[in-house]
Amino acid sequence: MKVLVTGGCGFIGSHVVRLLISKGVAVVNLDKLTYAGNPENVCEAGQSRLYRFIQGDICDAKTVAGAADDVDGIINLAAETHVDRSILNPGEFVRTDMLGTYVLLEAARQAKVKFFVQVSTDEVYGSILKGKFRETDPVRPTNPYSASKLGADRLAYSYCSTYGLRVSITRGSNTYGPRQFPEKLIPLTIIRALAGEPIPVYGDGRNVRDWLHVEDHARAIWTVARRGKAGEVYNISGRCERENIWTVRKIIRALDRPLSLIQYVKDREGHDRRYALDDRKIRSELGWTRSHPDFARELVHTARWYRDNRRWWEPTVKRNAAFKAYFQRQYGGRWKKKGAR
Repeated sequence: MKVLVTGGCGFIGSHVVRLLISKGVAVVNLDKLTYAGNPENVCEAGQSRLYRFIQGDICDAKTVAGAADDVDGIINLAAETHVDRSILNPGEFVRTDMLGTYVLLEAARQAKVKFFVQVSTDEVYGSILKGKFRETDPVRPTNPYSASKLGADRLAYSYCSTYGLRVSITRGSNTYGPRQFPEKLIPLTIIRALAGEPIPVYGDGRNVRDWLHVEDHARAIWTVARRGKAGEVYNISGRCERENIWTVRKIIRALDRPLSLIQYVKDREGHDRRYALDDRKIRSELGWTRSHPDFARELVHTARWYRDNRRWWEPTVKRNAAFKAYFQRQYGGRWKKKGAR
């Protein structure tokens, strides 16, 4: 079997690539290598005869058609993913997440692939104060990132209902673990704690996220690729709901840093209060289960991975003007009060 994985040098994508190769599946990795794509994430895969890398943009129809030639299936993980960046520059998210998905779907249709997995997100549902979202619940995206992902999600479904392409859609909860670009909550907290720098926490810090380990997420995506039904959506939950401030404090303590590093900042625009998914469908129908259920323990392991692998992230954070400019643009005018709660 041969599978085209788009965005395979990114956080979740690289874990999917390594998982597939470990199972004897040939992989074509198509990645544009934007700021969040790191070839080091798949350096082990590069030694395998089962691996082929193509640097290219999923919006480029010619490149995509070549990458999709003679593959059995496509797993689309190529996307702009950071909510904060989508607020600053929504056009890039519409282009990559929606137009890029269209180009991939057209290539999949022409190549007559056996399956297409569109990797979406729990954020398409919006916020939920009580209970958990099921796959059949209404969707209410509240920021450009989640809206662009929903657009791609529904476009993929239309190719199933209109053209008979075997499309399955996954909606995973917040994902964490090694090799995540240090702009998201967990890696950003880790690297700033290691440096003894102020750690920004939006609002009152009590927004709730459901945390899913990246290795569990990768296995769930592959499970859906192999056994998912055409036209179906599958929620993937970590079943580990925590307030953001709990997560930040846990990281700081794991790294033996003072809680006084926490600085509350003006809340993000359109900041959803709570995410929670009901994942009974993927469990009961496809037999997927988590192998990393202890979020507290795995969070400590993740913090230590960043501590022990500085060469992976320091060139980007400490010596990269673009990252510094982004951080200043996003947080520079938001600092409001100091001290841990």
